[in-house]
Amino acid sequence: MPVSNESAFIERSLGSLLAQNYPHGRMEIIIADGMSTDNTREMIATIGASAAIPITIVDNPKRIAPTGLNEALKYASGEIIIRVDGHCEIAEDYVSNCVRLLTGGKADGVGGPIETIGETGRAAAIAMAMSSKFGVGGSAFRTVDDREIYTDTVAFPGYTKEIIERAGRFNEELVRNQDDEYNYRIRKLGGRILLSPTIRSRYYSRGTYKSLWRQYFQYGYWKVRVMRLHARQMSVRQFVPFLFVVSLITTGVLSIFLPPARWAFAAILTAYVIANLAASVMTARKDLSMVPSLSICFAILHFSYGLGFLTGLTAFIANPPKRELPAES
Repeated sequence: MPVSNESAFIERSLGSLLAQNYPHGRMEIIIADGMSTDNTREMIATIGASAAIPITIVDNPKRIAPTGLNEALKYASGEIIIRVDGHCEIAEDYVSNCVRLLTGGKADGVGGPIETIGETGRAAAIAMAMSSKFGVGGSAFRTVDDREIYTDTVAFPGYTKEIIERAGRFNEELVRNQDDEYNYRIRKLGGRILLSPTIRSRYYSRGTYKSLWRQYFQYGYWKVRVMRLHARQMSVRQFVPFLFVVSLITTGVLSIFLPPARWAFAAILTAYVIANLAASVMTARKDLSMVPSLSICFAILHFSYGLGFLTGLTAFIANPPKRELPAES
């Protein structure tokens, strides 16, 4: 579990690990702390003092998820390794179901649908937008919860140690999208990633528009780095926000010089507003008071990701990415 300043959630997230119905004597919890400046570390130590499962805290001085995961992996002794998040709660049978599916040979990596929770009105709108196909495209772990499917990536995955040793360490250059890139490397090796509805978790969404913008801008930005590493990892849906933003920028600039471009700009923007409002109404269902907030959330998701992707293209065009890291001996 990589964490940083999670004092508001650590009792719930760590508590869900300690409540697992898998034999506690066969589990260990390794937390990579990104040098928290709140009392996250002290809270972990207090909880761990009476816990039935051993808890190890390791330092993550670089403060990003991939470096924390790599540090934690150095201490992991299990045959199955599950990566969880300090901002989520997992169901009590999460570990049991991961173990069952992985030892049954159904896949090399497993995960499940996540239920995104918002604890305030604005956070609830953000959670609904992040669970909508209009908001995030066809991301299976956010939109599919009723069937078992093989997919390209999952959240909070469980892996066999064997596939981790083959795939190597997480790429420490990727501040975001490190799971997507890692799961692609596993699939390149012939591994399979399974999404199972028996593996359930809750994720607590961002609570402000600013934090949502920052999160999805980074997703778009770092997706360009993943694309330069593995062009075939990309799907059509991941280019849609970028193409939308570029089309608006292009027609907007041209409209200064070419009057017909104004019609194109207006047509694109009008079509988006109509689609956004329609999706907001359908997503809000009976609670139409959520429509204004949902419309803003959808716009933030699309514009921030598209602008992040465009910025990433500009930043990385002449800067080749590092290749994936080899496994440590």
